[in-house]
Amino acid sequence: MATMMRDRLIVGLDVPTVKEAEAVVRELDGVTSFYKIGYQLAFAGGLDFARELASGGTKVFLDMKLLDIDNTVAKGVENIVKMGVSMLTLHAYPKAMRAAVEAARGSDLCLLGVTVLTSMDAQDMIDAGYEYDPHTLVLRRSEQALAAGMGGIVCSAAEASAVRKVVGPELAVVTPGIRPAGAEHGDQKRVVTPADALRNGSSHLVVARPIVGAVDRRAAAQAILQEMGTA
Repeated sequence: MATMMRDRLIVGLDVPTVKEAEAVVRELDGVTSFYKIGYQLAFAGGLDFARELASGGTKVFLDMKLLDIDNTVAKGVENIVKMGVSMLTLHAYPKAMRAAVEAARGSDLCLLGVTVLTSMDAQDMIDAGYEYDPHTLVLRRSEQALAAGMGGIVCSAAEASAVRKVVGPELAVVTPGIRPAGAEHGDQKRVVTPADALRNGSSHLVVARPIVGAVDRRAAAQAILQEMGTA
C-alpha cells in the first residue's frame, strides 16, 4: 500500500533555487519518488535538474502549461520527450492537445490537459471572459482531451469524480489544491483532502506547501501518505 501510494503522490518543488530543491529531494529520499517542477524552479535551472532527476530514475512532472500555435507546441514537446520526464502539462485547447499528442506519439510521456486552474472560482471565470462556470468548462475540456488522445487531465479534486465519469478508468486524473485536514488553503479556492481526492477518482495528488513548507518535510509527507492509505 505504501509503495502504491508513493507512486501517486507528486511533491511540488515550488522553491526558488535548485539548491533548495535538491535539499527537499534529499530529505524525502525513500519516502517520495515523484516531483513536480513548475515555472519558479524551471527558470532557475530547474529544467537541467529535471533531466538529472529523470536520468536517475526519479519521476518528474514538468508543469509548463504549454499553449501556442500547433507547430511551436509540437516542437517543444519533441524536445521535452528527450528529457525523459514522466508527465507534461499543456492547456486543454483542442488544437494544442492534438499537436502535442502527435509529437509525443511512441514515447512514454504522459500529456496532461489543464482544464481550469484551481485558483479560479466562478467570478474569476466571468472576469476572464468565459461563458462557462468552472465545473462546466472542466467537463467540456475533459471530453476534448479524451478525444485528442491525451494521457490525462489536471483538475480540482472537487471535480475529479465528474471528470472520471467523462474520461473513464484509464486516463490519469491529476489533482493539485490538495490540503491535509486542518491545513491552510493559501491561494487555492477549490481544495480537497488527500483521502477524499482519491475517493473522488484522482489518480495522482500534487502537494507542495504542506510538505515543502513543513518544519519536518519527511514527517509531513509520511502523514499525507498515511492519510491517502485510508482511502
